[in-house]
Amino acid sequence: MSMAEKPHIAILPSPGMGHLIPLIEFAKALLALHHGFGVTCIVPTIGYPSEAMKAVLEGLPTNIDHVFLPPVSPKDLEKAHPGIQISLTITLSLPSLRDVLKSLLETTRLTALVFDPFGSDVLEVAKELQLSPYFFIPTNAMVLSLLLHLPTLDETIPCEYRDLPEPLKLPGCIPIHGRDLINPVQDRKSEWYKLFLRNAKRLPLAEGIMVNTFIDLEGRVIKALEEDEAGYPPIYPVGPIIQSGSGTDDEDDRSGCLRWLDNQPGGSVLFVSFGSGGTLSSDQINELALGLESSGQKFLWVVRSPNNESANAAYLKNQSHDDPLAFLPQGFLARTKGQGLVVPSWAPQAQILSHASTGGFLTHCGWNSTLESIMINGTPLIAWPLYAEQRMNAILLAEDLKVALRPKADEKGLVGREEIAKVVQGLMVGEEGKSVLKRMKELRIAGEKAKSADGSSTRALSKLASKLAFQPRSF
Repeated sequence: MSMAEKPHIAILPSPGMGHLIPLIEFAKALLALHHGFGVTCIVPTIGYPSEAMKAVLEGLPTNIDHVFLPPVSPKDLEKAHPGIQISLTITLSLPSLRDVLKSLLETTRLTALVFDPFGSDVLEVAKELQLSPYFFIPTNAMVLSLLLHLPTLDETIPCEYRDLPEPLKLPGCIPIHGRDLINPVQDRKSEWYKLFLRNAKRLPLAEGIMVNTFIDLEGRVIKALEEDEAGYPPIYPVGPIIQSGSGTDDEDDRSGCLRWLDNQPGGSVLFVSFGSGGTLSSDQINELALGLESSGQKFLWVVRSPNNESANAAYLKNQSHDDPLAFLPQGFLARTKGQGLVVPSWAPQAQILSHASTGGFLTHCGWNSTLESIMINGTPLIAWPLYAEQRMNAILLAEDLKVALRPKADEKGLVGREEIAKVVQGLMVGEEGKSVLKRMKELRIAGEKAKSADGSSTRALSKLASKLAFQPRSF
């Protein structure tokens, strides 16, 4: 089949690796199921693309093309909140996006455009070029439910959501306090909230919504959304979508952490990492270090330089040039030499989670990391949310699915060393940890089943692929 005959879709990830990777993996899953598609990944960037982004795009299979849009100048975004920066980057890239799409329309049978809610301004371009718009939600169905119900909540709740005396009851979801909702809704007077609400109101305008979850993980929420009388667009639970392996252990083991793991007893090591964007304050790094030390448990900790203002300081920026190890308590590295390994800034997460010595994962609860911990080896969790929707994820994991333990912070938001040591011991050697591990292994089996030939997610993806393949051009 020639390029002009086979159905073609364009995917547009928002800036940030947490948006790029799931959308690319979605495209790979679609192509694995239906070889007759063409895919072009159109990439907006702030400044120049990072090395990590270039590595992911250069490693794409030959049936996925990629095009970088001209970079948006960081000067145009300087004063904006990181969440607004992401949406603004898409908005400022619309003229060049339109040009790329027009060019694709001339050479391929382009029928659909897939993007995430940060890029809701893209709906106008899709409409103008008569392309079918689809939203891809890189996180879970509970967050999708909040997005779809937010316009109603905005109209019916007079106060700040965080001041509500009772938890919110979204259909099919575990009750959740307003203070634990996604960051953008925490200040209703802010520009970020207004933008988030505008994006949420546009979700029903899509022809379909893909969400990175599966029925056995969030069946109640998906059923409630499908049965809602508001009549939402078709919802396709196509997860768990996680990053497929890239690189060899030798390439990825610059820090020597995999070799270090080879010498540890099975299931004995707690992996500690706050994702590609998470940072802690100086005080919190200090408490975490001393808590890990006094727990007596083995640990592998990916540490970043502290940021006392923002928990998502690393998300859209390259790393601070300060040496992260310089911020650890005096004598800590020497005292814990036999107990743990501290790695600055980055480590090969997928390989660490798949290693037999890894027995637990202290995580910021980013959804990509959450799905990796379920699917790679069924690794039980300590939930330590930092920003975005991570508090919602932590509640889903700890209170609903019961696959995570969650340390309690003090009134200043600091998690103390004694609390950290107690929770680490509970997960790694306590009875509570055993039941969390058992449930996590069951969830992993359910995730594998969802992705099997006749699994729920494969069926959802197949249904979507058929719709995309036969999507008529509207002109």
